[in-house]
Amino acid sequence: MHRGSCLCGAIEFEVDGELAGIQLCHCSDCRRAQGAAFAANLPVKVENFRLVAGRPKSFESSPGKERLFCGDCGAPIISRTTAAPGMVRVRAGLLAEPVETKAVFHFHVTSKASWLPIEGDLPQYPGDRPK
Repeated sequence: MHRGSCLCGAIEFEVDGELAGIQLCHCSDCRRAQGAAFAANLPVKVENFRLVAGRPKSFESSPGKERLFCGDCGAPIISRTTAAPGMVRVRAGLLAEPVETKAVFHFHVTSKASWLPIEGDLPQYPGDRPK
């Protein structure tokens, strides 16, 4: 069982089971939603994600994509899409340490922040993540 929370602690959640690899999204929507160079996401099956405290607010950032966040501190919690109804994408930075999974790839690198080079040997995808 993995636990996590937002910055202020009003939203707490659990993720059951082994964690998938962390996916680093460089699309402009994720950069704006995170206020950072990229979003670090963990794909999690809906049945393995459980809110244990608080009630996040939601925002439909584009048709079919909903982002849930803490209404108090503003921390992003998860995103979900109508295209993948059985999955949520948990923000990896919210998990209590230690986290044993690692980053596995970068995607939407054609729209990455110009001020941060991508270094290292992780695979890079110009558009959407591989299926």
